[in-house]
Amino acid sequence: MAKIAVVRGDGIANEVMPEAEETLLAAAEAAGFPVEMKHFDWGSERYLREGRGMPEDACKTLREGFDAVFQGAIGDPRVPGSIVQEQVIMGVRFGLDLYANIRPCRLYHADLTPIKGKGKGEIDHVVFRENTEGLYANVGGLFKQGTKDEVALQEEVHTYKGVERVIRAAFAFAERHGRKKVTVADKAGGLKFAGAIWRRVFEEVRADFPGVESNAMHIDAVAMELIQHPEKFDVVVTENMFGDILSDITSALVGGVGLAPSANLNMEGVSMFEPVHGTAPDIAGQGIANPVAATLTAALLLDHLGCAQGAAAIRRAVEEAIEAGERTGDMGGSLSTKACGDAIRKRLS
Repeated sequence: MAKIAVVRGDGIANEVMPEAEETLLAAAEAAGFPVEMKHFDWGSERYLREGRGMPEDACKTLREGFDAVFQGAIGDPRVPGSIVQEQVIMGVRFGLDLYANIRPCRLYHADLTPIKGKGKGEIDHVVFRENTEGLYANVGGLFKQGTKDEVALQEEVHTYKGVERVIRAAFAFAERHGRKKVTVADKAGGLKFAGAIWRRVFEEVRADFPGVESNAMHIDAVAMELIQHPEKFDVVVTENMFGDILSDITSALVGGVGLAPSANLNMEGVSMFEPVHGTAPDIAGQGIANPVAATLTAALLLDHLGCAQGAAAIRRAVEEAIEAGERTGDMGGSLSTKACGDAIRKRLS
């Protein structure tokens, strides 16, 4: 029995997550893969009630009692700043040491991409983003704050352990899923120290995977080539900030964040799965939000837990529903959130 902790989150997450959960359960049942879910009320509503978005021992609860976490978007305009996101999203990422952020990018229909002449399946790659280091380690500070002489320092942090494990995870993913090539995106020619460790560790790790083609490119060249020739890429692995930017580019290539799933992995522990989009308070409660990103995230979760059949069924059902024009408004359709979820589930069989 796979045990999944569910954090629905805020805003439209409370509309799209129930659809994704229902689809996950249906696909798992059809595959003969028993699943048990437990819901947690972590997020902005809890913060407004109690002053904390989640309990201090939340990660201990997750490590000791669950196989995976299925999490929706977090954030509410009633809470200024990013305190809830820091407590919940970053709290789980750092608390569970979720060092690899994975964002698949697949084109499900030609009319979803802004790139001329690309058809279904012709864009199909995965971005592996280091998830715990880089600029987001928040090492730095402010000097003479509030004056015209103010100085802000934000330092990058790259450890051999952090770089090695995410590059190795990218190669292992490629090997497991039949992906043919891994590309490291760095800035070895400009960042003397950070670029050097990424390029050196990449050379070390790829020697352990002789069956997987690999190459190294500068990040600016990767960004340009992703837009001009996205079919050249298969698996791209990079550092935290570069990966944050690249993964938004890849989302735009295939229809936007409404179709963008992600996984935050610790290959030796409990991992967390969340759609890329935000809480969209401007449309929350209207029943028009797109559940596809959350649904494809459910497929990532099942795949990670070993239910490849259920994951494949979800992806196939999503593709067929999009092909049939059964979509929400952001994808050029007219279905509600619930109707879109129903359209996917009726194709699971």
